[in-house]
Amino acid sequence: MAGDTTSRTCDGAWHRPWAARCDGAWHRPWAARRSATHRLDAGDATEVPLITLETLIAAPATVCFELSLSIDVHLKSAAVTHERVVAGRSSGMLRLGERVTWEARHLGRLRRLETEITAYERPHHFRDEQVRGPFRRFVHDHHFETADNGTRMSDVLEFAAYPVVDGLLLAPYLRRFLVQRNESIRRLAEEPR
Repeated sequence: MAGDTTSRTCDGAWHRPWAARCDGAWHRPWAARRSATHRLDAGDATEVPLITLETLIAAPATVCFELSLSIDVHLKSAAVTHERVVAGRSSGMLRLGERVTWEARHLGRLRRLETEITAYERPHHFRDEQVRGPFRRFVHDHHFETADNGTRMSDVLEFAAYPVVDGLLLAPYLRRFLVQRNESIRRLAEEPR
């Protein structure tokens, strides 16, 4: 499983980052599906980008779940943005109802994002949502399911900040950020114990 770097779209062509892909096809995290859109709510005509990633990890779901909730792992995976915790729990594993305020340099500016763990079903799913920050909407669902020889870790991120830049700038930037984070989790989870 580790080291498998091939990815095909449903038409059989080798993956190109800008190519559309079929739903349900298996892709490596760096071959993430193109962002879709989703409405903010039934009464709102505003569509928001939806990023979906899947990462296959040769480790149990419990290990992947705990690494994904680890503040220490997150900080290491986001070192390039100089991310740090400025309020809330600063190390260890997050739990339901806990809030953390992150500060990092993204797209050339220092930004703060306060998130809360709003759903928690160990070791299958958790959700973090923006409480305060630069987004009009930021909801990130993390799913973990047993797959052949390991775990399928799925991320579903709904976000909205500025309608013009959401799809053009933020979606590709956030997708790359999540792919890098997922690769860090995969490497740590697959380390020999």
